[in-house]
Amino acid sequence: MRLRACAALLLILSACATSAPSPREPATRNPRIANLHRAATLPWADGGRCVVREASNEWAVLVERCYHALDHERIQFRDVTGRCSVASAGAAALGLGVCILIAPEIVVGAVIVTGVVVVAVAIKEELDVYRRASRESAKPETQTRPSNEQERLAHRKPNPEGLGRDLFPPDPPESLERERRPECVPKRVPPKGGNALHNWCADNVPFNAFRGANALVNGKAFDALQVVAGVLWEVKTDNFDAYPLELQAVVVRKQVREPRRERDLAAACGFDFHVGVRSAAHKAALEFEDDTLRVVVMDWC
Repeated sequence: MRLRACAALLLILSACATSAPSPREPATRNPRIANLHRAATLPWADGGRCVVREASNEWAVLVERCYHALDHERIQFRDVTGRCSVASAGAAALGLGVCILIAPEIVVGAVIVTGVVVVAVAIKEELDVYRRASRESAKPETQTRPSNEQERLAHRKPNPEGLGRDLFPPDPPESLERERRPECVPKRVPPKGGNALHNWCADNVPFNAFRGANALVNGKAFDALQVVAGVLWEVKTDNFDAYPLELQAVVVRKQVREPRRERDLAAACGFDFHVGVRSAAHKAALEFEDDTLRVVVMDWC
């Protein structure tokens, strides 16, 4: 309650100073993306994992929950307007940095960062997913060359009696393609095994459309499917960092072989393929063994 009250007070105090939105700026904006873009300008000691986890909340809530994850050795806060000092005792109790960051706009000179800010890895990966999805939705529909059967149907003379299926246009190429490749249409199937951690990590892949189930594509039951981005996932929940070096080497060799086959199955149906792991060491080991694999650290897992 204290945070919400202080945030509301800052909104009132800064209302007159806040500039009107540019007419070129979209009238509506995805709040999660807005939070990710705003957080990308700050240095994060945890690679941005906390930000990605909390990005769907209001900005003030994100700041309160992730303030500890900032790289405090590289960032300084200055109350150049005096609002955080005099607005209220509650605002001061939040801490100068939190109070400044939750303001609707950051005044020039209020946040000083040492060195160049490189977008945190987790934030960059999350934004990349959105960018790929936006590019895919903006692509024009491809024209498929009609098959011989379609040409025959299109040029066939109508039934003299005006009866039968000649009254209907031929099926579109897209539907015929789906009929020819039914194995490429994702189907919900029960998840294999009973590993609760594995199922939880798979269900929480961002934008997973198959929560609580596996996505059966091309004969393979994948752990998750991001429909808009067109990405199939296989999730590995090994406690890799706790394994002896010898066992790590064995696990990596085994795990690299199977994802190659799964990637080929996904690609044959037009999907990208990602492998989700729980640690940076596991990711580095898999990519060292095969740098063509797309491996992602599941910071939500």
